[in-house]
Amino acid sequence: MGLIDMVMPKMGESIMECTVIQWIKKPGDRIEADDSILEVATDKVDTEVPSSHSGVLKELLVKDGDVVAVGAPIARIEVGAEESASASEATPDPAGETVEQDVASAAAKLETDIEVLSSRNPDIRTDAETTPASGRFYSPLVLSIAKTEGIPGEELAKIPGSGAENRLTKNDLLAYVEQRQSQPVPEKQEQVVPKTPAPAPRQSDVKEQQTPAQTSSPDIIQMDRMRKMIAERMVDSKRVAPHVTSFVETDMTLVAQWRERVKKSFQQQYGENITFTPILIEAVVKAIRDFPMINVSVDGDKILVKKSINVGMAVALPSGNLIVPVIHDADQYNLVGLAKKVGDLTRRARENKLTADDLANGTYTISNIGTFGNIMGTPIILQPQVAIMAFGAIQKKPAVIETPQGDLIGIRQKMFISHSYDHRVVDGSLGGQFVKRVSDYLEAFDPERSLI
Repeated sequence: MGLIDMVMPKMGESIMECTVIQWIKKPGDRIEADDSILEVATDKVDTEVPSSHSGVLKELLVKDGDVVAVGAPIARIEVGAEESASASEATPDPAGETVEQDVASAAAKLETDIEVLSSRNPDIRTDAETTPASGRFYSPLVLSIAKTEGIPGEELAKIPGSGAENRLTKNDLLAYVEQRQSQPVPEKQEQVVPKTPAPAPRQSDVKEQQTPAQTSSPDIIQMDRMRKMIAERMVDSKRVAPHVTSFVETDMTLVAQWRERVKKSFQQQYGENITFTPILIEAVVKAIRDFPMINVSVDGDKILVKKSINVGMAVALPSGNLIVPVIHDADQYNLVGLAKKVGDLTRRARENKLTADDLANGTYTISNIGTFGNIMGTPIILQPQVAIMAFGAIQKKPAVIETPQGDLIGIRQKMFISHSYDHRVVDGSLGGQFVKRVSDYLEAFDPERSLI
């Protein structure tokens, strides 16, 4: 038997700390590796943290509401001899420091990290800043939402919480905001001022008075937090990157015929619907391999060429907002793997179950606007990427078909592809060739392709 300190794992790119929402497991509980043991909040998502080892949860080193740095100890787990030995090999302690010294060192490092982060970013709050004079604790995520929604501290203190010791959770605050926005804004009563009797109107004015101009006040809808974030990022993208868009029209007949032929057997064999999205992603990945300079980002006067091909895909949420989960290393999946990944990310996006890692490190983005019946569009680049592609609706059209016997007129299934790119680093030649290559791969789709 041995005790192992479990540390707060990395929660995603640029996330240095998170807030403990609640512990799912209690001291004394038997836990297995990868069991969810606590729920935390970051500035992006709420997520559950899995156990790093199997054993018995002996002690909690942080409590609900604590702000914890990534890498800091959060719990002690009693593990078996074999697992304890493997953990010791993985993290040797040649100096023979005690557990108390480790905890003290981690605490000192946490204080230093917070001071450094605070000096770099005044918006980062310490524990003292998240606990007002009333003594009620608010997580950084709750304070950020309150600031965005314009909720003052006095109003925040009156909102009932469902967390431990009546702590205000993100869901409590979002529910309050929704209720707050649905309440009608009271109209200001106009002060009644006595007036002297007006003279009788002239006959020429009667007709004009009988048909006054009809005016009405507009309905006011307050942006929610996600919509505000989207708005800010879109404005920033248009400010940073000079956008250029190229278009091609693609013959999707072979792809559409193949999908129609295999969709039933695909669902039966893999338990997943085969949509057009994974086929489109596959074509984009092949084109990125051919034109790696489209898979870059800009850092000042430097161009960073990405080695991984991480494709983000825009997903429409029930609220009407969009979110962009990422298929990491998309070039390592076959078509079946892409279909499963697309289905999984889409479901979890609409159920609000995405993690911070699901949204991080995208290098190129696509948007299938054809699902909304749109034939083409000019998408805005998701920074710090340099390009984005939109696929329009597939429509049956008369087209000229070239054959050895001569040209014929036939019905083909056509689709417009829109490619927006950052003209600072992507010229028209590269941007145009890239979208044309995607089109070429789709038009050369093998209609006899197997599902394997």
